[in-house]
Amino acid sequence: MENLNINITDSAQDYLAELLSKQDVEGISVRMFVTQPGTPYAETCLAYCRPDEVQEGDESYELSKFRVYLEPNSVPYLEEAVVDYAADRMGGQLTIKAPNAKVPKVSPDSPIEDQINYILYNEVNPGLAAHGGEVSLIEVISEEAGEVAILRFGGGCQGCSAVDLTLKDGVEKTLVEKIPGLAAVKDVTDHTVTDNAYYK
Repeated sequence: MENLNINITDSAQDYLAELLSKQDVEGISVRMFVTQPGTPYAETCLAYCRPDEVQEGDESYELSKFRVYLEPNSVPYLEEAVVDYAADRMGGQLTIKAPNAKVPKVSPDSPIEDQINYILYNEVNPGLAAHGGEVSLIEVISEEAGEVAILRFGGGCQGCSAVDLTLKDGVEKTLVEKIPGLAAVKDVTDHTVTDNAYYK
């Protein structure tokens, strides 16, 4: 797909073309979009798209067997998406992997909040998830030393006695190293609540 790095594998194209051929609609195509893009709840979806459902601003790509329309707001979140079809004894499964659906691909020019969220969702949270924890960005404030990220630790990280270590050593080090202009990280969570802590 021209400027966008989306890979719809040959097997997925064959499978989708077969589904489209069963629809009794002239010129039916596929629409690809992300619901709640840029949030932890983002879902990447494929749907049938009849000619009268094409919307102004949609980006379209002509594949050999059908056309794909991309919902314009979803485009940055679909970067590097892979649509694949794997046949198995039960018939097969269509899978969509979109690594940027929850957070768009960021560059050094992106707002500092986007850069922080990208690292939190892609690098920090997958590691904390093993302990039932997660970190989210509340806000970025300016202090004399530079920008300071205010984070909230949730799940198993809340009230965890190792959280100061995790925060200072892990999360802060990762963020400050990777984001120019970020001076420090602070935590807003009240660690007196220990009901769900991983370490007591």
